[in-house]
Amino acid sequence: MTAQRRLTRLVELVPASGTRAARTPFVLLMVLLLGGGLLALLLLNASLNNGSFRLDDLERETQELTDEQQALEQEVGSYSAPGALEERARELGMVPGGPPAFLAPDGTVRGEPEPAVDEGEREEP
Repeated sequence: MTAQRRLTRLVELVPASGTRAARTPFVLLMVLLLGGGLLALLLLNASLNNGSFRLDDLERETQELTDEQQALEQEVGSYSAPGALEERARELGMVPGGPPAFLAPDGTVRGEPEPAVDEGEREEP
């Protein structure tokens, strides 16, 4: 093979300059796809951050409501304590009952019923 023939074959292997125009749409498509992907990633990240802030707000609100519920339960518990019930009953004019009396199924009374009187008004024997 002569040098001239070899050079001719090498020139045939090198693409012609007209093929560069076919590469431009591909490069443009790749740039658009990458740009669109980055933009979609940015929007997704912003959406996740917004959801994260909303979640933090809801968790804070849940904690505040839980604290309020516990305070209300504690307040209700303090009203139902035996000492508090006795004090509120006395404020309403109620007095502790005396010894109990029971009715038997046949209608007889078991025990000695006594009227309830205030501790301060009871007579000592």
